Amino acid sequence: MRIPTFLLAAAALIFGSQAQAAKKQVLDAKIEQAIEDFQEVSGAGARLAEDAVGMLVFPSVGKAGLGVGGEYGEGALFVNGEKVSYYSTASASIGFQAGVQKRSQIILFLEESALEKFRNADGWEIGVDGSVAIANIGVGEEFDSKSINEPVVAFVFGNKGLMYNLSLEGSKLTPIIKR
Repeated sequence: MRIPTFLLAAAALIFGSQAQAAKKQVLDAKIEQAIEDFQEVSGAGARLAEDAVGMLVFPSVGKAGLGVGGEYGEGALFVNGEKVSYYSTASASIGFQAGVQKRSQIILFLEESALEKFRNADGWEIGVDGSVAIANIGVGEEFDSKSINEPVVAFVFGNKGLMYNLSLEGSKLTPIIKR
């Protein structure tokens, strides 16, 4: 018996949307956990996030390489505390490298103009479409003054706390699901 094409298409649509909904639910849970971890890792960063006009959260950015490397992660943009859209981050690199690494990234938009420029782009490359300062926190959780004077500030952290001396230069941030 041959199954009509329209039934196959309908089944694919139903099961595909169920799989997509399950994937979104898992991602949302990871995002909430990353926000909690960020608040524990950096009280100063969490306070800065309260004043930010937008917050982009990537709970798990994986990086792997052996000579040629790449990284990828998915996350969500929050504006006024509400999740407004989903994004991916991806980059590639060439050079001496070996291994696998996972980290979380939170990018804070401190100025409305920087957030609007980001949201109006189909893809936004760090270092080309806008610069992002990596937050450096010193003793007593004081920010490096260079970090705080930028309109976009990033925090990169893992299971051992904040990571330093990293660059997000060349990472492409692209919308993946619009609400």
